[in-house]
Amino acid sequence: MGGAGDFAELLRELKGRSGLSYGALAKRLHVSTSTLHRYCNGDAVPTAFATVEKLARLCDASPEELVEVHRRWILADAGRGKRGSADPGGPAVGPALADPGGPVARPALADPQEEQPAAADVPAARPRGLRRRAVALAAVAVAVVLASTALALNGVPGKGDADGDGDGGKRKGAVTAGGGPSASASASPSKGAEHAPDGKEKKSSASASASEGRKGGAAGGGAKSPSPQGDERGGDLGVPLAARTRPYVYEEPCSQHFLIDRKPNQVPRPPVEQDAPGWAADLGAVSSGEQFIEVTLQGMGKDTVVLQGMDVRVQSTASPLDWNDYAMGVGCGGGVDTKSFGVDLDDAAPRVAPKAGQRDFPYKVSESDPEVFYIKANAEAHDVRWYLELEWSSGERHGVLRIDDQGKPFRTSGREGRPTYGWPNGGSQWIAPLDG
Repeated sequence: MGGAGDFAELLRELKGRSGLSYGALAKRLHVSTSTLHRYCNGDAVPTAFATVEKLARLCDASPEELVEVHRRWILADAGRGKRGSADPGGPAVGPALADPGGPVARPALADPQEEQPAAADVPAARPRGLRRRAVALAAVAVAVVLASTALALNGVPGKGDADGDGDGGKRKGAVTAGGGPSASASASPSKGAEHAPDGKEKKSSASASASEGRKGGAAGGGAKSPSPQGDERGGDLGVPLAARTRPYVYEEPCSQHFLIDRKPNQVPRPPVEQDAPGWAADLGAVSSGEQFIEVTLQGMGKDTVVLQGMDVRVQSTASPLDWNDYAMGVGCGGGVDTKSFGVDLDDAAPRVAPKAGQRDFPYKVSESDPEVFYIKANAEAHDVRWYLELEWSSGERHGVLRIDDQGKPFRTSGREGRPTYGWPNGGSQWIAPLDG
């Protein structure tokens, strides 16, 4: 047994130990139950490590197991021969194997309406050179993961603005957590302080982060496999809390709109949800009308962490962008009223308010009992850059965790009066005008 077989064996071991059913795990991973069965049976390999990492963390994998599952995934992914297909439960873009002296391949986004080749359709034989490079890549990846684990345990001192926009006005004691469109790992140093029991402030360090976003598509883009640390931040800053952010979640297939400063013939077809971060980053797209964000919060140790409240911080406000509006679907029916926290960005003092049966703070999280929150931000009359601050406490410790888009503020703009274009199911181009 090797490659996909070894990888699947470890997944089955983690799944069996967790006590969770395939259905429960699949729901948290945002994949179908049949897709998860295929992963664990060795019939399919996820095209992005983010899905594997999330599964491992849900199954309480240790740091050593995260390293091992990453190593086996790389070998299984390389053994697939890089045929360019997407598994049904993951994004269409995977890490490219490239010659050290040659350019890195930048694969295009898979068309969700096109049939993808099955594993049995792929020739078994591969060039020896590719095999050697795959093994070498696995060795390098394990070294990187081990280094990341060491950083997570020991911390790395750093300073500077977390959002890269020169925003020095964030609250004292806040550290940053977020994920976004960048597909490569990037260090996001930030100033921070954790309040110690004696009233003094303990300096906190910053961590390296990588997102679940995938770049690609007609606008150009590539993808690199994130490290097992993913886009989580917090735990390696001395804070007993980690957060993972997905900035573009489709509440329903037609709910997401983007403003893009391009003509319809310059904009590629709309992406599936998993590929939206890379698609938006390549085109410089901005969420329009509303933005639906998923935030997963999990304790990093045995102690319970109390989430006391969440505040909205507006970094800047301007007039709505004078760009074309693009809807991610056409003819999807009425909207879905999902349990969430709503934010009215047109308000002079925006706040987080429970919606559709969502209860208000406080909440409790631990390593074995995470929470997933949905934030629905609406903007009609402004172009707003904003982020969230989460107040937490654990025993005598307390602090503030900043939640944003991988060091940058979220951005949501009104679209009133802008022409709206849509891509019908089975269509081949953007059509207009539509009722926005």
